[in-house]
Amino acid sequence: MKGITIEQYGGPEVLQRRDDMPIPTPRPGELLVRVAYAGINFMDIHTRQGKYARSRTYPVRLPCTLGMEGAGEVVQMGEGVARFSVGHRVAWCIAWGAYAEYVCIPAEKAALLPDSIGYDVAAASMFQGCTAHYLVTDVANLRAGDSCLVHAASGSIGQILIQMAKRLGSTVHATTSTPDKADVAFACGADYVHLYDGGAFADAVRGQTGGAGVDVVFDSVGRATLRDSFRATRIRGMVVNYGSVSGSLQDLDPIELGEAGSLFLTRPRLADHMQDAVTVQRRADDVFAAILKGDLNIKIAGTYTLDDVHEVHARIENRTQIGKSVLRIWP
Repeated sequence: MKGITIEQYGGPEVLQRRDDMPIPTPRPGELLVRVAYAGINFMDIHTRQGKYARSRTYPVRLPCTLGMEGAGEVVQMGEGVARFSVGHRVAWCIAWGAYAEYVCIPAEKAALLPDSIGYDVAAASMFQGCTAHYLVTDVANLRAGDSCLVHAASGSIGQILIQMAKRLGSTVHATTSTPDKADVAFACGADYVHLYDGGAFADAVRGQTGGAGVDVVFDSVGRATLRDSFRATRIRGMVVNYGSVSGSLQDLDPIELGEAGSLFLTRPRLADHMQDAVTVQRRADDVFAAILKGDLNIKIAGTYTLDDVHEVHARIENRTQIGKSVLRIWP
């Protein structure tokens, strides 16, 4: 079978296209899936760069086949799998190997996919959709009348966060790096959009909230924004640092949270909110239902093939790719 592997960490040059990979055999508790589409995510970039080399939450190790999200058809089941059958349409995330024609995934990480949702949309929505779902509902517990700030609002997760927060009746502030990206955030329903402007977004948010700040900040940027996120948050509010694309803050003293207004700071990961099959299916069902109802619009920025992986990885790494892209694996 064909696939994309890495044997060492590094830039896009370490990506290897292989056409002679053996089709894997499912072990007990696993599904063998013929992959239709794979999602392309920043986690794939981080995997290639080696940022999960010592992770206990995401124990992916070299050598590996890239791709931690996908959708396809079950073709074989390992011993002990009862919830699925051959021919079932499934989608999954945080199980690696989707940049290939076939992949074995733990059955507990797979969700049944409605016939009315295409494989491409499923592969574009499973990881970001479930991430936004747990951030909004479980971590932040957003309710009607709350306010939030979404960083990187034109990105895949940012777009979904905005839409989910608006579904719940929250006021949404957003940040982007350019006016063009601001238009993307407004199109998703953001009430206010600010440019980062060296941290001046915090002053703008304070000004538009009567000096109070927002209830919750969703910060996937990290070092470049986190301290200003504190400034944008109300007393006893919450800052959710769910990513660090600009790097991690290495010198944070917890006393800063007290000085900023007795803030709550959390660094959650999706794996801890997708720990069993029931939760995986429940989150996926909520995301798919919102898509079918028209409350959640998943925009696919580009559809590529295995031959394009080097190019797409470079664009994502350089922040020149806006929105979610997918790889068409089959047919």
